[in-house]
Amino acid sequence: MTNKFADALRSTPRNPPEPVRASRNPAGGRGGLKHVGGYFEPAVSRRLRQMAFEEDTTVQDLLAEALELLFRTRQV
Repeated sequence: MTNKFADALRSTPRNPPEPVRASRNPAGGRGGLKHVGGYFEPAVSRRLRQMAFEEDTTVQDLLAEALELLFRTRQV
C-alpha cells in the first residue's frame, strides 16, 4: 500500500515560487494624489452615501464638488 501523503510531499518542489505581490505606484499609491478626510457624525456619512446613490455618482465626486464650491466662495 502506498502512502499518498508522503508521495505528495516528496513530489512537492522544495523552493515554491515567490508569492504574487500587488504592484506599487512609485508616485505613492494613487498617482501622486493625496488623501483628504475628516471625522463626522454617522448621519453625515449616511446622507452623503444616499446622495451619491441617488445621483449615480461617488462620494468622492460629491466631496470634490463641495470642495470646489468652497474654494470658489473663499477665492482660493
